[in-house]
Amino acid sequence: MNWLKYPIFAELSSILWILGLLVLLFVKHKNKDWISAILFLIGLGGLICFTVNLWISLERPPFKTIAETRLWYALFISAIGLIIYYRWKLLWMLVYSLSLAILFVFINYFNPDTFDKTLSPALQSPWLIPHVVVYMIGYAFLAVSFLTGLKGLVMYHRKFDISDTLKMADKLVFIGFAFVTLGIIFGILWAYQVWGLLLTGDSKEIWAILTWLVYLLYIYLRVNKKMAVKPTLWILALAFVVLLITWFGINYLPSAQESIHVYSN
Repeated sequence: MNWLKYPIFAELSSILWILGLLVLLFVKHKNKDWISAILFLIGLGGLICFTVNLWISLERPPFKTIAETRLWYALFISAIGLIIYYRWKLLWMLVYSLSLAILFVFINYFNPDTFDKTLSPALQSPWLIPHVVVYMIGYAFLAVSFLTGLKGLVMYHRKFDISDTLKMADKLVFIGFAFVTLGIIFGILWAYQVWGLLLTGDSKEIWAILTWLVYLLYIYLRVNKKMAVKPTLWILALAFVVLLITWFGINYLPSAQESIHVYSN
């Protein structure tokens, strides 16, 4: 299995997810939740099948390139959206999560990878998989928290009660922050194993710590009620911008070109 087979799985997953959403939104049938769930799960299963077979074909974990991380991100954010919908019945969250997953699927559709199988010695570490996986899960939760925060801002301006929305945003940030914290810890352990240093001090690490600090600021302000709701939600939006720079924006900085953290693209 390689990227030449990817379009089949991308199209299958996207079509099934869209059909599942259409069933939920427009079909009036007592079993529409079950029908949509089957469509969603088959779509997710197709993407998982491709990812697993890609891993086997590459003979390495598919975490080397930016397209490979987009693949994992699409998997995780779609799964999170499904879990949130079937737990709390938040349809808007499911629509957002699957739309974002489809977006990443089709970015890869038009920009497939053609890289070799090899990993540099520094990447041949048992810490690679847990480090990247927990980061992608954390980023998926924080992306959903970003949309929840935007919804809160809109509701705030319209004078609606946003207490439940704030609680949801807080929970999502707490979970995402926990995963990102684990990612940083695994990265430190990885750096110590490879270089004998806890941190190498390159641009990616600096921005990762900055991302962690901005989300920590949001958590501190929300837990201690140190700031009004509106500016706190703007901090949450800013945090996601910083996260995006950390993830792939850093690739375009000249100072980061020699970094081990910058994905091939």
